[in-house]
Amino acid sequence: MTVQGGDPRIVQLTHRPGVIDLGWGHPDPALLPAAGLREAAGAALDRLGPDALAYGAVRGPAPLRDWLGVRIARTEGRAPAPGEILITGGISHALDQLCTLLARPGDVALVESPTYHLAVRILREHPLDLVPVPADDGGLRVDALAATVATLRRAGRAPRLLYTVPTFHNPTGVSLDPARRRALVELAAAEGLTVIEDDAYRELAYDGPAPPSLWSLAPPGAVVRLGSFSKAVAPGLRLGWLTAGAATVARLADGGLLDSGGGVNHFTACAVAAFCGAGQFEEQVADLRAAYRARRDALVGALREHLPADCRWRAPAGGFFVWARLPDGLDAAALLPRAVEGGVAYLPGARCHLDGGPAETLRLAFGLYPPEALAEAARRLGAVVRAAG
Repeated sequence: MTVQGGDPRIVQLTHRPGVIDLGWGHPDPALLPAAGLREAAGAALDRLGPDALAYGAVRGPAPLRDWLGVRIARTEGRAPAPGEILITGGISHALDQLCTLLARPGDVALVESPTYHLAVRILREHPLDLVPVPADDGGLRVDALAATVATLRRAGRAPRLLYTVPTFHNPTGVSLDPARRRALVELAAAEGLTVIEDDAYRELAYDGPAPPSLWSLAPPGAVVRLGSFSKAVAPGLRLGWLTAGAATVARLADGGLLDSGGGVNHFTACAVAAFCGAGQFEEQVADLRAAYRARRDALVGALREHLPADCRWRAPAGGFFVWARLPDGLDAAALLPRAVEGGVAYLPGARCHLDGGPAETLRLAFGLYPPEALAEAARRLGAVVRAAG
């Protein structure tokens, strides 16, 4: 049941003996392409020589931006102009920079609820005034968003940003309904609201193509889409990208951070460009989709077998997470210590809300463990829930 690797002196992952911890939204280290990236790093050095080790172009190396532009045009039907792509140090880095340059302390930022709980930390550190917008089984409720914006405007507080994960959502796994996607980008454009689209899980689609990104549907300037190589290749790369209006990209590129240090993770970006240019990205994504689809199916099948009938969940079409609801009256946070004693852990769902949220919800991540461990985790969780009920 153990996971390969995990020295806490080196990686952001700790293991508790005997516990299958489904709280970690991490990939399985055994699935990371160490050999392919080693080969790509050598190829980058052979091709670029010392240029691979210099301060990088502020927008990121052209080979990677060019590859991204071609792939985005092919897979999403909208070709970003050269001035609409920027290489970043991952989604968290990009989110932090956007908050720095597009907002001021005290500005209102709207956040769908539930949401990715660690993004909330970044937003709060700026600090922004965070206002939740509810979501349901169709994703962010655009009607509630419109009402919230109207209420804030009447109070003289125009919201500046909206943070959302519309595709294979963290934590719920839900993808925003197609009609809501169009309504959202139209509302954002009309209200002058910048949508920050966290698109971390786009490549991990298991039941068909991912829905169109908000960026691909929106008029220029309404959406800043944040992409990442963390889930599709490896998180230790700390490498991502964004597509946005040319004015937004220019503002980021001209900021002090990139002016001082050059392009972010330049050598890594050169190596990833070689990796992608050699066709290894597509191979890696295909392998990950097959592996994670099997893990999703193992977890969902075992939950069906072992959890009480009055628990609720559904299989996500992509991403890393199953969002579950315990029977009424059970508090997932209060139950967690007993779950750990029983050999399983999870993320209480209340942590994914600005205001606490429903106590009976929890997030189960299936990326880190093989199918047999996930099945055992569901068995252990079922035993704990039944004993508590």
